[in-house]
Amino acid sequence: GEERQFMLTAAWLFVRHGRSERARVIIEALQEEDPRDGVSAAALAELLLAAGEAERALKVIRSADFPAELARAEAILETRALEQTGRLAESQRRWQRYLASKKGDRRSWISN
Repeated sequence: GEERQFMLTAAWLFVRHGRSERARVIIEALQEEDPRDGVSAAALAELLLAAGEAERALKVIRSADFPAELARAEAILETRALEQTGRLAESQRRWQRYLASKKGDRRSWISN
């Protein structure tokens, strides 16, 4: 709700001003309260990846439900987390799965 949005905004401001550790405390609290929230999961995963905690980031990503508008962010974060943990083939497959999902039935990558 509104309180979660306010807290996410505060966390974003902390990150923008070089205070990632303060942002992380807020976002971890949001994640603890609702581990399925894709918005806070994306924010936490980003901070975890920056801190070199790829395994934890992967767990956060995979336990959340990302809204459709965050599908690209989810794919990028999971691809990066897999890459940081050394699972390069799995990382590539994850990104290819995202690209395939964007292609859809009516889209073509080649213009006629």
